[in-house]
Amino acid sequence: MAIALAAAVLSLLWLGPPAAAQNRGNAQAEQSQTLRDRRPSSPALPPVGRYVAESGEGFILDRSGRHPLLRFDRRDETWVLRPSAAPRGDVIYRNDAGDQVLRVTPSGGMTVYTPRAPGGSPASYTGAGPSLTPPTLGPLLLFQLMAQRSALVSQAVGGRLVQVNLEGDQSESLCVEAMIVTTEAVIRIARSPTARQYLDHLRLISIVEGPRAGVTYSRGVLTVTVNPAEGMAGRPSSARVIRAILPRT
Repeated sequence: MAIALAAAVLSLLWLGPPAAAQNRGNAQAEQSQTLRDRRPSSPALPPVGRYVAESGEGFILDRSGRHPLLRFDRRDETWVLRPSAAPRGDVIYRNDAGDQVLRVTPSGGMTVYTPRAPGGSPASYTGAGPSLTPPTLGPLLLFQLMAQRSALVSQAVGGRLVQVNLEGDQSESLCVEAMIVTTEAVIRIARSPTARQYLDHLRLISIVEGPRAGVTYSRGVLTVTVNPAEGMAGRPSSARVIRAILPRT
């Protein structure tokens, strides 16, 4: 739009013959292209790196796989981000609940959005970081982890037994990630004086595989479905788990 407008203005101002106007236009286009070619390229962010925001929060951003992944320091949850175009060439990254998490400019500038800084806080690259792809545990460690998560949830709801089951044979690592995220979300709700009442009937947390990721909570059973075909994006986030448990207002 700006290029077309500039060309129109030049054609109105030029009083010479058409051939001369054409030659001048070509020369200007070549000069503009030369200037563009001389501009330094925007710094590229590394595939995996550690960042620290001015608000003090650190996080790992992993863009080496199919979907960008983010994990804040001292947190168990890895967020799967979905990019979308924004004005001025920026890219906005949101989680599966639609919440804005990151904004990245074409020059590499980054802003992170958190409860501590809902209006955004500039973040800077500080060095290399580990991959956020979840590992495979194996049967023994998996059983131990299920028992551990069940004990943590049971303690959080006041000592009442809450079982944790995992039924998946296509992607153990994805199911494990979903189990950790889900149980952490339940524990967060249990710590809230106003929200813990909605866990009074919780007796089972079930992680299963299916064709579509989702969360349901009915008759004391919290079912989280993961879709192995979508990789990390096929695992619901804690935000979706919490929204499934708490009543909509």
